[in-house]
Parts: sequence; C-alpha cells; structure tokens
Amino acid sequence: MPMGPQRPVSFRRADASSQRAVNAQAPRIDHLGARVAALFRPYRTRLVFTAGLVVIGAAIAVVPPLIVQRIFDDALFPTDGGAVDMSLLLRLVGIMTALFFFSAGLQVLQTWLTSTVGNNVTGDLRVRLFEHLQAMELGFFTRTKTGAIQSRLQNDVGAVSDVLTNTMTSILGNTVTVIASLVAMILIDWRLTIVAVFMMPILALIQRRVGQVRARIAGQTQESLSELSAITQESLSVSGILLAKSFNRQGDESRRYRTESLVQVRLQVRQAMSGQGFFALVGVIIASVPAVIYLMSGIFLSDGADGAATITAGTIVAFTTVQARLLQPLMGLMRVALDLQTSAAVFARIFEYLDLRPAIQDSPGAIDVAGAPGPVGRVELRNVSFRYPGATDESRPTLADVSFVAEPGQHVALVGPSGAGKTTVLYLVPRLYEASAGSVLFAGADVRDLTTASIIDRIGIVSQETYLFHATVRENLRYAKPDATDAELEAACRAANIHHVIEGFEQGYDTVVGERGYRLSGGEKQRIAIARVLLKDPPVLLLDEATSALDTVSERLVQAALDTAAHGRTTITVAHRLSTVVGADVIHVVDGGRIVESGTHQDLLARGGLYADLAAEQIAAARIIVDESA
Repeated sequence: MPMGPQRPVSFRRADASSQRAVNAQAPRIDHLGARVAALFRPYRTRLVFTAGLVVIGAAIAVVPPLIVQRIFDDALFPTDGGAVDMSLLLRLVGIMTALFFFSAGLQVLQTWLTSTVGNNVTGDLRVRLFEHLQAMELGFFTRTKTGAIQSRLQNDVGAVSDVLTNTMTSILGNTVTVIASLVAMILIDWRLTIVAVFMMPILALIQRRVGQVRARIAGQTQESLSELSAITQESLSVSGILLAKSFNRQGDESRRYRTESLVQVRLQVRQAMSGQGFFALVGVIIASVPAVIYLMSGIFLSDGADGAATITAGTIVAFTTVQARLLQPLMGLMRVALDLQTSAAVFARIFEYLDLRPAIQDSPGAIDVAGAPGPVGRVELRNVSFRYPGATDESRPTLADVSFVAEPGQHVALVGPSGAGKTTVLYLVPRLYEASAGSVLFAGADVRDLTTASIIDRIGIVSQETYLFHATVRENLRYAKPDATDAELEAACRAANIHHVIEGFEQGYDTVVGERGYRLSGGEKQRIAIARVLLKDPPVLLLDEATSALDTVSERLVQAALDTAAHGRTTITVAHRLSTVVGADVIHVVDGGRIVESGTHQDLLARGGLYADLAAEQIAAARIIVDESA
C-alpha cells in the first residue's frame, strides 16, 4: 500500500469521525431517572437517615429569621413603646446561637454520609461496568477502541461522580429549605411573598431550555474525551511510540492530539459558559427583591391600606432575611436541575455499555466439563461454519463445513495460507467465538451445553503475541495459578527452558518485565508464556503461531519448550512454518475456510497437493536465505 505523508493521519481522523457518528446515533436510554435511583438502593438505610438530617437542618435554617422578628419587635423595639427587654433579648440570642452550633454539627455529619454513599455508588457503578465489559465476547474488543472503553470507565463515570455524591441531599435539602422559607415568608406577610416569587415560573422555563443545551454539549464533550483517550492509548503505548519513532511521525501524532485537544477546550468552554447568563439573570433578580420589598412596604404604609399596620420594621427585616436565605437553595435547585440534564447524556453513555448483552453466554442448563459424557481432552468439530459478527450472508464464510477430531493426547496441526481460517478454529474451541453452524464438542459435549469457565479451566493457550503485565516475572507466572509455590514456579520455568535465563536477571523472579514484557526478547517472552501455561497444567493445549515471529535460535528453544508442554496433552497447533509440525499425529491443510487435505507429514508430501507446494516454497525460501548469507 502506498504511504503518502498524510495517509495515516487522515485515516485515523476518518475513523474518529465515524466513531462520533456511531455515538451520535446511539439509542436514547428510557427511564434514566429510575435507573440512576436504583444505583442507590443498596444504601437506602443510610439515605433515609441522611434525608432525616437534611430535613431537620433545612427546617432549622428558617427559624433564626423568625427569631430576628421577635428580637426587633419584642426585645429591641417593643410595639408598646417600652424599654429594651434584655432578658428576652438574651434568651433569643442564646437560642439563635445554639441553633447555629447544632446546624453546623448536622452539616458535618450530613457531609460525611453523603460523601460515603455517593462515592460508594460511584465505585459500584465503575466496578459493575468493568465486570460487565469483562463478560463481553472477544469480538466486542476487536471492533472497539481500547481508549474508548477506558474513557467510559474513567471519564464518563468520573463525570457523574459529583452528581451521584451531592444530588440527592442537594435536592432534598434545598427543596425543604425553599418550602420552609416560603411558608415563613407567607406567615410574615403574604402580600410581600407574592411580590418576591413573581418571576420564578418564568425562570424555571428558561432553566429547562438552558439544561437541554448543556446536555447536548456534555455528550459532545464526553465523545471528545473518548477520542483523546483513544489517541493517548494508541500513541503513548510502547508499540505506538516505537511505530511513531520508526517512521518519524511524532509530529503528526502531536498534531493529531493537539487538534482533538482544541476540540475538547472549545467544548469545555462552551459547557462552562452555557447557563452563566441565566444564573447571572437569576442572581440579579433575586438580589433586587429586597429593594422591591422595601418599595412595596413603603407603598403599603403610605397608602394606609388595610393590614398596613402589620408591616413593622421587624416584619421587613425578618422577611428580607428569609428571602435572602431563599437565594442559595433556589440557585442550588436550579444548578442541580441543570446538572441532572447535563449528566443525562453521560449516564446514557454508561448505560449504553451496561445494556450491551454478550453474544456468548452460558445456557441456563449449562453443566461443568466434569459432567460431560466423553473423556476430558477430546476435541471435535462437526460441520462447523463461521462468519465474523457483522458479515453478510452473501460474503464468503471464514470457515465452511470444517470437521476433525483431536483425541486425548493427540497432536493435531492446522497449516495453510494466511487468512485461511486456522486461528479461528482455535478460538472456537474455548468458545471465544461461537460457531455460526455445526457443533464444537469438548469432552463429548457441545460447548454450548457446558459452562465456559469449566472449558477455559481445561485449556491452555499460547499465542503469537504474548501478553505480559507490567509486573514481575513471578507475578506474571502466578496469573495462571495465584497460589503456586516458588518451587512450582521454578519447575514450570525449567520445563519451559527459561529458568536459567530468569536466574541470570539481577533480581531473578522479582524482575519487572515492563509493559507487555518489552524488557525481554521475543523468545524469552514466549517461554515465560509457556511456563505460565504449564503452571496451569491443562489437558488441552492450543498453540497459535507460537514461534513464527522468532529467530532460528529462539525458535529452537521455544519449540523444545513446546514439545515438553505438549507431552501427554491434546495439542492443536496452528503453524506457518511446517518444520514445527512435522511430528504431528495428523496435519489438516486449511484453505479458503475448508480442510482440503489431511494426513501425516510424509503422506501429504507424497500426495503432491497444497501441503507439498507449501513445503516446497518454504524449502526454496530457506535455500535463498542460506545462499545470500553465504
């Protein structure tokens, strides 16, 4: 394929655009509020207790203004014209002070409870999403960017963390405070109350419109964060850095990241500014209410209207005090309403993943392999056909009518041209993919009638691309058997012909191998992977091109380790290099998704078919290499 200077960048941008298009067309999640509320169900006892504290705290908050009215009208300026009542004044001030201390204590306890519940709910949601993704079939991960998945777990769940932590108490506390304040205002003077709340319905309508805009921006922001995570994961992994340096494309990667970062900056600014004008308007209106109250009080007093005598200095001070206390909870409710509308788009993205159903699941009556009718280690494919998810019926199937049997302890090899479907056969045995037609049998039972976990427990897989964690050699080995002793680790490594290499490391088995094992050579990684499988000690071994990427010396060492690992086990090997499978009990030649030849190495050479052609090509290639090196 020609590689012009802009080709990789434009390809990736097109991929990002198509991903956004998919996200934009994602179905809306119904009953979102009920689903979010269900997240709090395990903590309902704490929530009820917290709600009680919130109600008590909100109710207490409106008592001081009423005391202020008594201080002015009964203690400082008695309506009967008498002297200051110091005894009453001291009692009222003492009550107010006690209420403030009590309210502060309630606030501390309430904050601890809400923080505990909210963060637990956030953690539960993150773990639930992670576990759900772990259950998804392999095909989901082959068609979804790793960075996009990481973004759902980190950015999306993080974006709703504050909502989960503060929303419930904010709504409840502010609602109670608003209602209590309105009741207190009506008790003080109903006419001034009408004046104070006149603009509220209009503000509520404006708030709803602002919330819709913010929700739309929030969805776009999370999609952009997802793309940033994907770029980071691709470009800053060891493989990504190596590729960029190999082609001197660091500048292109930086430009790609900078372009998406600018998109994120613009969206963040838009999200931060959306609604600011609305809240400024709300602040101005509510802040101006006291001035309007003073004006209306003057009008009532000057006109001598009925009931004007009830408007005293204490009435005005108490009313404006209550009204001032109404500002914060009212603004809080409006902000929470906007946050809920904004977070709805993010919750929808989270629930979109939670609503995914694994294409491969255990059937209701699935049994353990131990209860299967045949011997453990027997693998059979009967007339199996397979198409990858998303392929049309008109397209050529990856596998078509494939049948063979691997008896316990037998070594079966699959060879053939690239793309023939050999690796797909291996993935069907542990049910990483599901056969489109026909049956895959393990221990005499259809794999669809067995629990997937019990199948996997009896299978060891060594692939061409060995994956090691950024951890010590010991920790990577114990991934197969967490309770393995050091003696068992050493025995497995000796069998895999890697113990002497590990002992040569400065820190031995405690050596950190680096991301994906990049501190080790290809042959060393493969032999550690083989040791890991030996530690698992499965009756069935699946080898997928385990030596194809190695040099001759490493291949010889790894092949010796594989021969040891395969001894006494049912082994199915996928190989390009025919030299690695000449000793197999039976070799199946796969071409175009079908088995076209079967037999031993000598039988297939004698037939002069595809296997013989492949062998001749490899021998000729080896001779050319030898001649050139000479």
